[in-house]
Amino acid sequence: MTSASKDFSVAIIGGGMCGLACAIGLVNAGLDVQVFEAASTFGQVGAGVAIGLNAIRALEGLGVMKAVLTRTHQPKPTQFLFNFLAGTNDEQIFHYFESSGGKNSEGVGVYRPAFLEALMPLLDPKHVQFNKRCTSVGRLSSGRYFLRFDDGTSHETDLVIGADGIRSVIRKAVVGENSGERLGFSGMYAYRGLIPIDILRAAGVKTDIEQPLGWLGAGKHIITYPIRDNKILNVVAFLNPHNNIELLPERPLPWTEVRDSQEVVDGYSDWEGDGKIIASHLENPSRWSIHTLYPPLESFVKDRVVLVGDAAHGMLPHLGAGVGQGFEDVYALCRLVGHPRTNKRNLDVALAIYDEIRVPRANMVLERSIKMGRIYDGYGSLYDKQEMRSELTGMYEPVWSHNLMAEVDVALQRLDKEVN
Repeated sequence: MTSASKDFSVAIIGGGMCGLACAIGLVNAGLDVQVFEAASTFGQVGAGVAIGLNAIRALEGLGVMKAVLTRTHQPKPTQFLFNFLAGTNDEQIFHYFESSGGKNSEGVGVYRPAFLEALMPLLDPKHVQFNKRCTSVGRLSSGRYFLRFDDGTSHETDLVIGADGIRSVIRKAVVGENSGERLGFSGMYAYRGLIPIDILRAAGVKTDIEQPLGWLGAGKHIITYPIRDNKILNVVAFLNPHNNIELLPERPLPWTEVRDSQEVVDGYSDWEGDGKIIASHLENPSRWSIHTLYPPLESFVKDRVVLVGDAAHGMLPHLGAGVGQGFEDVYALCRLVGHPRTNKRNLDVALAIYDEIRVPRANMVLERSIKMGRIYDGYGSLYDKQEMRSELTGMYEPVWSHNLMAEVDVALQRLDKEVN
């Protein structure tokens, strides 16, 4: 493992997918890194996530994608083409990338704990501390930062990276104490679960569910894609009992809880076909209250505190792009902060460039994710089939096709000039 060669230290708050990937990237760049994770171990909350081509590129750039593929049971990314169907009759509405196709549509579905298990061997355990819930961050007269934890301990560092999710504590150090006021409840609940594909086949599902699919309807939709070598179907069934379009005030905790399967059965009782069968097989699903960070942040950086992932741009899941944007953050930040010429004296320059390239890109995807959810749940009440096709066309291309490597290469050229 690379030993520390930089003259500044880093504390990463949050050991989720983005936090762990960031730690690996920075340690490999020669930084003194400590990760502080509130849970007692990695990966206590499980869900399937979709990793599109843009995120694959970022993970390849961080040197971790091969390890991830070993946990997905895929030798390489595969075509990740979405078909969208009508929930009421399984009639195909639209096939994504039917015009562009090609490599831009490659992706991987992975179980979140499996992703973390793939990355854990790549980071020396000495860089991680568990059961460390950060409660506050303050700046010392020396310019360093002072972190406090709920167990009464503290830590000093030169750079703080907030990878602590949508309810981020570190965000307060960037936007102020009212940062929670930016959280909005979409009105939508996501019921998540994993179903063996052979059980669904035995129950009569005839649709090719070994590909990414979406069943759309008025005020509800289901997204599915296979994981674990096409043996398990990752299912996310969305219901909007509030029937709202605008964001609602933040819901009280807990946002994630195990619910009775009957809630999903009742919610999809007016559907027919395979979407309804899938909904009926979600056993004791976890229900997630879907929130977003809105309005979007104007900056992800203040002084030497920087946000990545959901802490910076927690978005609705309707493009499957939230974690991918987090990986883009991490790749850009690791390249800039880990650049051979970045040091304690000029660190602010690297952070300013990170902020300049990441804020517009991530916020564009955040806004587009909100729009996508409204499109999904408008089918059957707002659009006919042709209108739905028109609305869906081109929604994914700007997300998956972005040339992150070229953008970061230009940013590094600028960094070289500004620190010269």
